[in-house]
Amino acid sequence: MDELDSAIVRLLQEDARQSNRDIARKVGIAASTCLERIRLLRKRGVIRGYHADIDLGALNRGVQAIVAAQIRPLSRDVVDSFERSVAQLPEVLSVFTIAGSDDFLVHVSAQDIDHLHAFLLDRFTSRREIVGFRTSIIYQHLTKQVLEPLPDPHH
Repeated sequence: MDELDSAIVRLLQEDARQSNRDIARKVGIAASTCLERIRLLRKRGVIRGYHADIDLGALNRGVQAIVAAQIRPLSRDVVDSFERSVAQLPEVLSVFTIAGSDDFLVHVSAQDIDHLHAFLLDRFTSRREIVGFRTSIIYQHLTKQVLEPLPDPHH
């Protein structure tokens, strides 16, 4: 990605609903050039999509937690099955496969503490491959809306 692509990506992260004409004007290129740049960024997988950022509370998801889980045996079949089945649960927001003492971090949301507790009892304690898990309640979740490229260490 060159500086122009980075500028376009930054503007789209700030507001993906702004028009192509506005983006082109802000970066100082023709609208047709901007449209082609965005098309190529999508084709290359740099821009993976556009979405609305929805408040979890508005979806009756007032409690969030991170569940750190260890599974055994650590075979490809068990890992793949765990990832697929857990990712499909309605309470699950994200599944991270990680290295270290834990094998997975699962970001979940529920209506309240009671529902979170029931979810953990019903969906985690009953799974034979889970040999242990810890739950951390999330008090606050801040995310960066605009990411800048980091410098390439090879240059």
